[in-house]
Formats: sequence, structure tokens, C-alpha cells
Amino acid sequence: MTTPQEYAHHSRYTDPGRYAPLLDQLPADVRQVAEVVRGLVVHYRGEGIPFTGDRLAEVDSRWTERLLATDQRRFPPDLVAPRPLEQRLVGCCRDAALLTVAALRHHRIPARSRVGFAAYFHEGFHADHVIVEHWDGQRWVFADPQLDQADWPFDVCDMPRSDPAPFVTAAQIWTDHRSGRIDVERCGVGPDHPMRGAWFAGNYVLRELAHRRRDELLLWDFWGAMTTTDDGLDLDLVDEIAALLLAADNGDEAAERELAHRYATDPRLNPGDRVHCQSPSGLDALVALT
Repeated sequence: MTTPQEYAHHSRYTDPGRYAPLLDQLPADVRQVAEVVRGLVVHYRGEGIPFTGDRLAEVDSRWTERLLATDQRRFPPDLVAPRPLEQRLVGCCRDAALLTVAALRHHRIPARSRVGFAAYFHEGFHADHVIVEHWDGQRWVFADPQLDQADWPFDVCDMPRSDPAPFVTAAQIWTDHRSGRIDVERCGVGPDHPMRGAWFAGNYVLRELAHRRRDELLLWDFWGAMTTTDDGLDLDLVDEIAALLLAADNGDEAAERELAHRYATDPRLNPGDRVHCQSPSGLDALVALT
């Protein structure tokens, strides 16, 4: 049986390694951790700062230990003090979620990153996004560590799930697309960005599965059945995984077990020992997951 406690232990991506003492300093509270993380990470394109070269390459850090190593090269051994905006870790929503999950798991609070789409960045558009889900002792709770509560009308650390929800998982977006409830062309990186549509949403269902199975990979890592065209998309596979993810979210233990089995045994779903990283940093290469 799958229990929340399985998510209370580090994955290879959230493990802080030699920087574990830094996480000892952080509180065992998602709101306070999120506030700290907002002072550590700057979005690589969200603030209008033209990051280039080695700074832009920080978006490919992938591992919590590497993120913390980069931070500590520039700042003293403390995570609590906000860094100047231009000197923060250059990353994205995935990195903010990863660090938050790492801090919560460090305190043995069950937490996982959730991959999907947010409705709150662009009017009428669902933008790809990663948030945090943690177990509060009774239920799983959505929290977006990138959001400052003062700027939003909903509780950013206990986000509503009723329709229309601010954040929708990739599996739900895909299912809504397949049933004709949404226009999938209004789902992607942004309203003016070409990365959108069915192939993009289908890839995100596979990324959602990987993150659920504690492989918190980059949003520009590609593997298995992922594609860059609608024609290359395995519709049946994505339909199956999306349905299992939604069933597991609703407490179906058989679906959770099937997801674990499929992910462990199907090379279309599991990245194995390497991924093809196609990064905004310019990196386009096979990368070993070690």
C-alpha cells in the first residue's frame, strides 16, 4: 500500500548531500520554507534579467546538492537571508519546488512536486508549472512556493482544487483536452511561445509521472515516449497514464501500484540512466543521471 510516508524521504534529486546542515536551519513549515526559497531562486526569464553563459547554465543544475553548492559559492552558510535578485540561483518553478520539497523531506514531512499548468500567470492561458504537494497529516495540500501571498486572492499554500482551480495537473489538462473541455493550444510555455498544444501536454503527463515516482527531472529533459510533434505522440499511452494518475489522486491504491509497476518496467516511461536535455541554456545533449 502506498502511504504518504514514502514521500518523507529524499530522492536522489532532493538529497542535499554535504549541505544537509543548511536544511537543519529551516523550519518544518511549508509557508516559512516557501518564503526562504523565494529569496534563493530567480526565474531565468520571469524577471526580465538577461542571464547568459554560466549564470544561465544554472538552470540545468538538476540536483539539490548542486543548487546549494552554487548558492554557497556566493553566500555565507545560511539560507534564510534573501539574496539580491540578480545573484540568486537562476532556475524556474521546478527548482523552487525541488528546494521546498527537499526542505520538507529533510524534516520528514511527506512532500512531492506536482507537474501541471497554472491559470494565474496569463489570462485565458494555462502555463506549464511545477508546485509542491505536502501531507498535512490528513490530506495532500497544494502550495506554490514562488507566489507571495500578498499578491494573490487565493491561499498560495493551500490552493483550492475546485473547478476552475488555479493549478491543474498535467493528467487533468490532458483528460480535459481529450474530452473537448479545453483548447489544448491554450496550454504551454506562454501565450506567445510556440511550445504548446497536444504534444506538449502529453509530455507533461509523462513528466508528472516521473515526479510522482520521485524522479524530479528538469522540464527540458526528454526521454522514452516524449516527442516534439503531435504526430509522434502515443495517444493510447498518454491516455492510460493520465487516467491512472487521476485515479491515484482520488485514492485508488490499485492505480498507484500500477503506476509504480509501469514506471519501473516500461522504458517509454522511465528515463533509465540518461536523458536528452534540450535546455534554454543552449545545452542539447545526452546527460547521465548520476
